[in-house]
Amino acid sequence: MSLANLTPSPGFHKWLPVEYRDLVEHGPYFRDKKPKVSDMGKFKEIVEEHPMCAGCAMTLFIRLVFIGLPTPEHTVIVGTAGCGRLAISQGSIPFIYGNYGDTNATASGLKRGLEVRFPNQHKDVVVMAGDGGLIDIGFQHLMHGWFRQEKFTTILLDNEVYGNTGGQESGMTRQGQILKMAPRGKKTGKIDALGLAKVSKVDYVARIAPTNPARVARTVRRAVLVAREVGSSYIQAYTSCNIEYAIPTPDVMKDAFDVEKDRYGFEEIISDRAKEFLAEVEKKDKAKK
Repeated sequence: MSLANLTPSPGFHKWLPVEYRDLVEHGPYFRDKKPKVSDMGKFKEIVEEHPMCAGCAMTLFIRLVFIGLPTPEHTVIVGTAGCGRLAISQGSIPFIYGNYGDTNATASGLKRGLEVRFPNQHKDVVVMAGDGGLIDIGFQHLMHGWFRQEKFTTILLDNEVYGNTGGQESGMTRQGQILKMAPRGKKTGKIDALGLAKVSKVDYVARIAPTNPARVARTVRRAVLVAREVGSSYIQAYTSCNIEYAIPTPDVMKDAFDVEKDRYGFEEIISDRAKEFLAEVEKKDKAKK
């Protein structure tokens, strides 16, 4: 959580990969004006290389999450087993790889500890994991974190399947969907995670697809800021698994647009106190410009 972690020792400076220098000199850290999505390609991104499948929408979404973070230099990501961790772990942000299902419990303790250790500096905690890690196996910790209004952001990478382990159905898989390990089709419907977040009185809730990069970055920023000062925030993102759903690589974004139009349209639910807070923040941002 400091550029000291990235800055090469002078004696080894010329021997280390250029990425180290690029991250310090051209990365999105400690900037008065944060880079925009439209600036992609003009600055060193937090994650650029990864071992994910070609055309993976999840990878694009993760890149946009990193761009949207208000202060990446003061952020910790918590994740677990799943496709997403393959890209998240390649980023130059501290990443805690939790046991499967305990991400939100880990984030609760981490956030509280950081507030004690750094009373004069905001430290943002963001959980980013798949539907298995959050909605199935991590469900208990997810809900209790919301009930307690823990001040961190949860981002669900919703590919509607266990993409990392062979194509099992998850709680977020749609009813009737046939998969390699659900050959007769899923018998039950998709869990209404957005509805659960509303019932839990989460202060900022959003559903989004990676079809509008600028909107993704803006949504992430708003969610993190609300979690920083107000209460829990939750983003549910459609990140298709083109392997398990047999989506040709060139058609991944077409699928995202089609799904968004059909059943995954952008939705934002904000509590009154969060609206008031965001209005003040955005008013200050406009004044700076």
